[in-house]
Amino acid sequence: MGYSCSCCWFSVWSILCFFYFWASVATQVSYDRRAVIIDGERKIIISGSIHYPRSTPEMWPSLIQKSKSGGLNTIETYVFWNAHEPQRRQYDFSGNLDLVRFLKTIQEQSLGLPVWLRNLPGTRIRTYNEVFMCKLMFFLADVSLCAIQIENEYGDIIRSYGEDGRTYINWCAQFAESLDIGVPWLMCRERDAPPPMLEGCDGWYCDQFYPKNSSTPKIWSENWTGWFNVWGGKDPHRTAEDVAFAVARFYQYGGTLHNYYMYHGGTNFGRTAGGPYIATTYDYDAPLDEYGNLNQPKWGHLRQLHLLIMSMEKILTYGDVRNVEYGHMMTATTFAYDGQRICFFGNANERNDITITFEGHKYTVPAWSVSILLDCNNEVYNTARVNSQTSIMVKRPSEAANMEWSWRKEKIEHMESQPLRGRSFYSAKQLLDQKVVTNDTSDYLWYMTSVDIDGNDPVWARVVTLQVHTGGHVVHAFVNGKHVGNVTLTFLSNSGANYETIEHGVIGPVKLLGMSNQERDLSTNTWLYRVGLDGEENRFYEDNADDNWHLENLPSHEMFVWYKTNFESPKGEDPVVLDLLSLGKGTAWVNGKNIGRYWPSYLSDEDGCPSSCDYRGAYNPNKCSTNCGRSSQRWYHVPRSFLRDEGNSLVLFEEFGGNPEFLDVQTITTGKVCAHVHEGNTLELSCQGGKPLSDISFASFGDPKGSCGSFEKGSCESPNSLSVVRNACIGKDSCSVTVVEQNFEASGCRSIKRSLAVEAVC
Repeated sequence: MGYSCSCCWFSVWSILCFFYFWASVATQVSYDRRAVIIDGERKIIISGSIHYPRSTPEMWPSLIQKSKSGGLNTIETYVFWNAHEPQRRQYDFSGNLDLVRFLKTIQEQSLGLPVWLRNLPGTRIRTYNEVFMCKLMFFLADVSLCAIQIENEYGDIIRSYGEDGRTYINWCAQFAESLDIGVPWLMCRERDAPPPMLEGCDGWYCDQFYPKNSSTPKIWSENWTGWFNVWGGKDPHRTAEDVAFAVARFYQYGGTLHNYYMYHGGTNFGRTAGGPYIATTYDYDAPLDEYGNLNQPKWGHLRQLHLLIMSMEKILTYGDVRNVEYGHMMTATTFAYDGQRICFFGNANERNDITITFEGHKYTVPAWSVSILLDCNNEVYNTARVNSQTSIMVKRPSEAANMEWSWRKEKIEHMESQPLRGRSFYSAKQLLDQKVVTNDTSDYLWYMTSVDIDGNDPVWARVVTLQVHTGGHVVHAFVNGKHVGNVTLTFLSNSGANYETIEHGVIGPVKLLGMSNQERDLSTNTWLYRVGLDGEENRFYEDNADDNWHLENLPSHEMFVWYKTNFESPKGEDPVVLDLLSLGKGTAWVNGKNIGRYWPSYLSDEDGCPSSCDYRGAYNPNKCSTNCGRSSQRWYHVPRSFLRDEGNSLVLFEEFGGNPEFLDVQTITTGKVCAHVHEGNTLELSCQGGKPLSDISFASFGDPKGSCGSFEKGSCESPNSLSVVRNACIGKDSCSVTVVEQNFEASGCRSIKRSLAVEAVC
C-alpha cells in the first residue's frame, strides 16, 4: 500500500514472501542484472499480493486458482507479526491465521514446498512451541522463489532516526543473511539497501526505476492496483488501462520481477484495520474484489498482458535490447533473441496519440499506452484497448424473514461505579497513552476523574466548557454519567517514524473553561482508567451470552446500545454482505466472529467524483473516484464460512445510534456483463459462478458508440449482430465469438475500424 504497509497492521517488522507456481522444488535461486535465476534459467516473475488474514481458509483455494488463471506465476504475502503474536509470547495460527494451511493451499496449485516444512527438527508443528514459532517467521524463505523482504519502505523514514537508522538497516541486512536461507533478500524503497540486499521499487509507476547496484535485477515489489478506503472517503478506482500501461512500461524498460499490491485486498476483519480511519473493506480496486469475484475488466485485461509477457520470457530475459526515441515521450524498444523479435511501442504522452514510422511501416499508438508487436510487425496488444468484459455487480436482498431484535444498554462508567477495581481498572495522576493502557485489547478506554464545583460559585456554577486535546478517532464526554457531547477527529497519520512516541487517546491537556477566561487544568488529577466495554468483557456477542436482553421498546438512534437478532443463511454460493446503512458506528459479530468495525454514517465529500474517467495521465487516489456524498462503507462482508446452515446470530454494538430494523442481509452477484471488442480479437462473456447468460440486450458489429449501459448503434453495423451473439451465448455460463466480419453479415463499414459491442443479462 501507499505509505508504510507494515503500519497498516502495526507490524514492527514486515516480512514479505513470494511463492512461485512450479512443478518441483527449485534447487538453486540466484540473480543477475537481468532477472532472478532459478536452476540456471532467468525467469519472468508476475506476482500478486494475497494477505491470508484478510480472507478465510475456505476462500483461499478459489483466490489462488483465479490468480493462476489470471496469468500469475507467484503469490506474495506479508507475515503479520502483530496477528500471530498479539500479546507477548501468546501465539495464534488458527482460522485465517493458519499460515501452514495457506501454504498447503498454494502447494495444491503446483507450488513446491520443502520437506522440512512438514518435519521441522526439534519442534512440534502448530502448537505453542517457541522453536517452531520462531522458525515459522522465516521458513517461508525456502518456498520463496525470488525473495523475502525484510523491513518495508524504510527509506521514507530513515532520516528521522539519524545514524541509528542506518545502523538498524545494516543490522537487518546482516541478520537476514545470517539465516542462510538460500534465496535473495530485498528491501523496498531503500535506495541505500546494504549489500547483498536487493532494492525494490513501489508505487503506481516504476518503469524509470533502476537499482543503485547495476548488477541486480529491476524489481517492482508493490504496484498499487488502486488505493485503500478510509472512513469518510470516496471510493478510489484505478483503471485497467492505466495499470496495464504501467506494467507494460516496466517490462519494456527491463523489469523482470513485478508484484501487484493488491491482487486480492479482502477485508479487515475484527480490529485489524491498521492506521487511523482505514475502513473495514480492503478492496483496493484489485483484480479480485473484496469478496473474491473477478473485478472486470481489470482482471481480464491484465490476464491477456500476463500471458503475452510470459510467452516472451526468453526474449525479454536474454535478448539484446535497442531503444529508439521519437520524441514527445514516445519510445520503441526492440528485444531480439535467437532469431526472434518483439517490440514495445510506448507512448507516455498523456494527451496525444502518436504515429511513428518503424522499419518502413506506420503505427499509431494511443496516448498513455503501450503497443506490443510480435515479430515487431503485428500488434497483438495495446494497453488502452480493452477487449475484456466489464462485469456489473449487483446486491440482491436475501429471502430471509423479517428479523426480530433484542437489545441491552452498555454500562456507562463513572467514578461511583461499583466495583472500580480489578484487572481492567488502573489509576494514575496523569493522562496515559491509550495504546499503552489497552495493550491493543480494545478500541475503547474510559478516562475518569472527579472535580468539585460549588453550586454558588459565580464563575464555575454557570456555563462551563470542557476542552480536551485528544489523538483518537472519536472522544465522548460524560458528566455524572450523562453524555454531553462527542467529537470526531481527522487528519491523523497512518504512517511515519517513531511510532512508539505517537500518543493515542486523551493526550491532554484536559481543561474546564469558565467565565472571565478562568480555567482549571485537570491533566494531573487522579485519573481512573477502565479498558474496554462491559459488553466486551462479558462477551455479549457470543451465543451463550446471558439472557438479560430486552424484547420490547427497541431503542432507535440511541448511543451505546447492544442489539441482537437471528437470520437464515442466503441460498446459493454468492458472497454475503450486511447492508448497515441505517446504523451509525460500531462493531458487528456473526456467530461470535467479529466481521469488523462499521461506520456507515460517515459520509464522503459531495465533490470530487468526475462524471467520466480518463485513464490518461498519472494516477493518484483522488483520480476517478466514485461514491461522492454517500456512506464511505455501506456493505460489510460476511464470509460463507462464518455462516451456519440454519440459525445465525448477529450482534451489534452501536456507539453513535442507529436503527437496526432497516438492516438487510444481501448477496452479491453479476447483474450484467458488457464488452467492446476490436476486430481481430475474441469476445468472451461469463456471468461467474456458473450462472447462465439469460439475454443479450444489445449487440452491434460495426462502429458502435458509448459504454457499458449506454451502447448505441453507430453509422454502420452488421444486421445479424444480435442474432449471432444470442445464438452463441444465451443459456450458457460462458461463450466466445471471434470478432471478424466473416462471422457476421456485411457491415457496410468502409475505412472504419470495426468492433463488436455487447451487453448481456445474467
